[in-house]
Amino acid sequence: MPIKIPAALPAFDVLSQEGVMVVDEDLAARQDIRPLRIALLNLMPKKIQTENQFARLIGATPLQIELTLLRMSDHQTRNTTAEHMESFYRPFDEVTNEKFDGLIITGAPIEHIPFDDVTYWDELTRVMNWTQTNVHSTFGVCWGAMAMIHHFHGVKKHLLDHKAFGCFRHQNLVPASPYLRGFSDDCVVPVSRWTEMKQDEVDAKPALVTLLGSDEVGPCLIQDPDHRALYVFNHFEYDRDTLKQEYDRDVAEGVPINVPCNYYPSDDPSVTPTNRWRSHAHLLYGNWINEIYQSTPFEMSDIGR
Repeated sequence: MPIKIPAALPAFDVLSQEGVMVVDEDLAARQDIRPLRIALLNLMPKKIQTENQFARLIGATPLQIELTLLRMSDHQTRNTTAEHMESFYRPFDEVTNEKFDGLIITGAPIEHIPFDDVTYWDELTRVMNWTQTNVHSTFGVCWGAMAMIHHFHGVKKHLLDHKAFGCFRHQNLVPASPYLRGFSDDCVVPVSRWTEMKQDEVDAKPALVTLLGSDEVGPCLIQDPDHRALYVFNHFEYDRDTLKQEYDRDVAEGVPINVPCNYYPSDDPSVTPTNRWRSHAHLLYGNWINEIYQSTPFEMSDIGR
């Protein structure tokens, strides 16, 4: 089954060319099946790139997905045109009375800022509280995951001495988890962050279950059953060249940065990097969508009760 997105959204053509099943709103309305309503709260500067990355993953399942793009109500992006934002994004204030089967809260390049100093922190806390009554399952990613685990459990983020940057091997700690169905005993995941969550502080919260973790870069994927949430601190959604774009940007701007670990063949930045995480990315998000499908109420009004 396809993902339902506006035909004019750039991701529509990108995903169509990649073989992902997409359907526009007119065709979807004529199909006698309730699509899963998934919202993407996109906090990343490169909105279109992030749209493509997540739409690609959630659109690869055999279920019809209706994707809604959300933004902070008062925050103005500087990296995406106002026309694109006006055409495809809804401010959070517009959807507070609506319900969704799933919500993804992306990362944001503001790790070094204390949560309380983030300009839209008050509204984001409203979003996180709103998920408990209006969203069946929420997936926090990178900074979005750190914000959620801090808000709901008080787990702190810690600044690193150097950026965790590259592709790191992670262990499958709970093979029986439905979210890790089909996963190998370990997997490679892209990492790009200046902060970390400490495993012992996560372990101190009995309600949290660490599903994937690394001896080098700490916990990666955490389940929070009480809040119907998953937290992933790394980037399964990244494209082959996303880390390269970040590395090239920092080099061009004169920002000290190490060559991303275990990313380029022979650690040579002149060589095309290899994507070794794509299959596990599809497994993870496909498993998340499947778990939503298996457990979400058919009547949208029953979500959150």
